[in-house]
Amino acid sequence: MELQTYTKIGVMGGTFNPVHYGHLLIAENAYEQYGLEHVFFMPTGRSPHKDGRQIISAAQRCEMVRLAIDGNPHFSCSDYETTKADVSYTYLTLQAFTQRFPGTELYFIMGADSLADFEHWLHPEEISRLSTILVAVRDELNIKELMPIREHLKKAYHAKIAFINTPGFSVSSRLIRKRVTEHSSIRYLVPDAVEQYIRQHHIYIETQ
Repeated sequence: MELQTYTKIGVMGGTFNPVHYGHLLIAENAYEQYGLEHVFFMPTGRSPHKDGRQIISAAQRCEMVRLAIDGNPHFSCSDYETTKADVSYTYLTLQAFTQRFPGTELYFIMGADSLADFEHWLHPEEISRLSTILVAVRDELNIKELMPIREHLKKAYHAKIAFINTPGFSVSSRLIRKRVTEHSSIRYLVPDAVEQYIRQHHIYIETQ
């Protein structure tokens, strides 16, 4: 992590397996809409929510994130979770960031599907205490569906939850992996540098 002092930073967790334009759009819109000074992409190490057999190495996922965000001064990639030997839990990561950046407002960035599952994460009350949760949504219907969940989490955990308005861009890492396996094009789904890295290192060909 950088030693620079910030007032408001975003932390965007995920496996990024691989990172794609949808991730970048969410992070950029969070940065702009909430006046963040910096957004840290946080590739997971050992995730409690994912099947590790489907996830490539942390080093490869981090390198693809770095390639994807190259040239954007308000984005950076943190290897905090990938260098840990134990399972990555969001509340521990936010505790570490709170210690690293005292007095800084933390904004944890997630997708709409993650909010529905948030109550099953470890220590949601601590995540809620340490950060404002920013949830990516595509349209008013998406927001309407999420409002009851937000209200419940606010009452149960005093969660501070706000929405990130993002352009509609329907893509997933699973789709990209599938297309690579099928030798289909992934152009315009990921940055060119990420596509080149995947092709050059024959990633995902043997992982499906």
